[in-house]
Amino acid sequence: MNPTTLNADPAELAKFSELAHRWWDLDSEFRPLHQINPLRLDWIQSFVPLQGMKALDVGCGGGILADSMARKGAEVTGVDLSTKALRVAQLHALEAQTPNIAYREVSAEVLAAEMPASFDVVTCMEMLEHVPDPASIVQACSTLVKPGGWVFFSTLNRNAMAFLQAIVGAEYLLGLLPRGTHEYAKMIRPSELALFCRRAGLDLQSSCGLGYNPLTRRYAMNSNTQVNYLVATRKPGAPA
Repeated sequence: MNPTTLNADPAELAKFSELAHRWWDLDSEFRPLHQINPLRLDWIQSFVPLQGMKALDVGCGGGILADSMARKGAEVTGVDLSTKALRVAQLHALEAQTPNIAYREVSAEVLAAEMPASFDVVTCMEMLEHVPDPASIVQACSTLVKPGGWVFFSTLNRNAMAFLQAIVGAEYLLGLLPRGTHEYAKMIRPSELALFCRRAGLDLQSSCGLGYNPLTRRYAMNSNTQVNYLVATRKPGAPA
């Protein structure tokens, strides 16, 4: 995708901008993100300790993951195309006095052209299923990471189970997410994401699933990638 072409769905941006003021409300629509954040943060750190690393969070929204990575000692840049969400992220960083964090309203593709091979760690969580061209985002993440660096993705599988659990269950029956959060056609099979990664020059290292127990109301990492799943990749080459 041409960096000058905006890889974003205006309707998706509007949807998340409308909710922006609620990003840090633990009882809001974003509660699931707050609940899964410690799990995904620990998972990332099982591959690469964040202390002293230069990290980029693509599609950072209100800054939940970016903020927590900064508190683990990383120098973090969060990027997003939602002006309102970024303002919330910046305000939270000021109020919480989060160290070593900065936010920019810029696309991954434009940043990749501006700052290739600049980051030790790149994360792109719960975002690929919301953009018109997810392969372009994966390519940009690959361009942005240094040789030997790590790129982490999380997204939703596309199958009958994912439709039932992530859309019918989470959005309509349990009310965990606002209705219309996810579109089935935009969900991404692990094989598709693996292909995007290979074409972008990223080596797949590991994957895992993320499950929700409606009885205990708790999330947990597991080996089942049928619904929510995470992928760890690495850019070949020795770190500079």
